[in-house]
Amino acid sequence: MGRNGSEITDTELAVLRQLWRREEATIRELTDALYPDGGHAHYATVQSLLDRLQSKHFVDREKDGRVNRYRASVSRAELAGRRLRATADALFDGAMAPLLTHLVDSADLQPKEVTALRELVEQLDDGGLGRRKGDD
Repeated sequence: MGRNGSEITDTELAVLRQLWRREEATIRELTDALYPDGGHAHYATVQSLLDRLQSKHFVDREKDGRVNRYRASVSRAELAGRRLRATADALFDGAMAPLLTHLVDSADLQPKEVTALRELVEQLDDGGLGRRKGDD
């Protein structure tokens, strides 16, 4: 894949969000979702965004008759990990603990989220934490 998560624009991310929700979509379906009252220019914009995402290996295209269907080739969790790693590299010399501490300190966590963080720390203490699944 060769790209890190920081190399994605907000508009590209909006396209990926739609693909994560739908699993796959055509350019027309994405255009209608992103620009409900949009015209040909918006269709062309979405097509350009998909071309860029495909060249960055974030999206796969499959020909379905005369229509192209697009799928995200990176999960939400994978992209989040890439972006957090890039932020840690840029701001904290690669150290994740200061980044995570800042995120927790600056967040207004709900009790359910605090419980989930405690469980995560317990798993780390037990040495049993591998890559977390879900969050896709």
